[in-house]
Amino acid sequence: MEVPIQTLYLFLPLDQKLIELLKSLSYDEWNKQTVAEQWTVKDVAAHLLDGNMRTLATVENFSGDPPGAIHTYKDLVDYLNRLNADWIKAMKRVSPKTIIELLEATQKPYIDYYRSLDLWATARFAVSWAGEEESKNWFHVAREYTERWHHQQQIRDAVNIQGIMDRKFFFPLMQTFMMALPYTYRDTLAPEGTIISINVTGEAGGEWKIKRQPGHWQFTDDPDRVATTIELDLDTSWKLFTKALRKEEAVTRVMISGNQKWGEPIFGMLSIIA
Repeated sequence: MEVPIQTLYLFLPLDQKLIELLKSLSYDEWNKQTVAEQWTVKDVAAHLLDGNMRTLATVENFSGDPPGAIHTYKDLVDYLNRLNADWIKAMKRVSPKTIIELLEATQKPYIDYYRSLDLWATARFAVSWAGEEESKNWFHVAREYTERWHHQQQIRDAVNIQGIMDRKFFFPLMQTFMMALPYTYRDTLAPEGTIISINVTGEAGGEWKIKRQPGHWQFTDDPDRVATTIELDLDTSWKLFTKALRKEEAVTRVMISGNQKWGEPIFGMLSIIA
């Protein structure tokens, strides 16, 4: 059975682009600030390495820093933020050259692990930002792809080097991000049958529509009249959904037509754990 969002075949070429990019950077570029709050280019690269390391530790059922009791979403976010901060602080001592070497060394086993998964089996970790308490591995893999993509793009954005904004890499990213739409709108009331359209403009973009059903929203291909249309460009979309764009700036870059109040929730949509 074909999975809804194909991303696994993109892991290797995406990672190869990352290694090529990092090897091209100057010392000053490694220290440039990114849109990831206080993280520099080097910090983001180190975070990507942490993702490899943690994944490989999971394969071996090893947890050197167990989370303890996780009762709420905030508990999970706080735990992950602490892990991230601890790693970034320790990696300040490690050179860019060594980070690249470690990324290269962990690339194959990391990707091999995801290739070994039954994509229709239940994932170890649910995709919480989509409101799921249980996810299939194909969605977990797609979520991991978005992590790899958006952190690499943070680096590219900081050093003004493009390379992964074409449709091959970008469209599967946005397909995955948009899985958060129904959950984002869960508390938005509207008459049954109301349709909202989100249009990411540009060759690599697309259109996603959700329709109000009794008690929930769901994706639809219904050709009925759209009540609200939201338009945003490629750069705005990935930054907005990864918390790299403040609402005050986003409202100047997002066009909402039709019922304005039904467009507002898009500014709170997050397709990462944050």
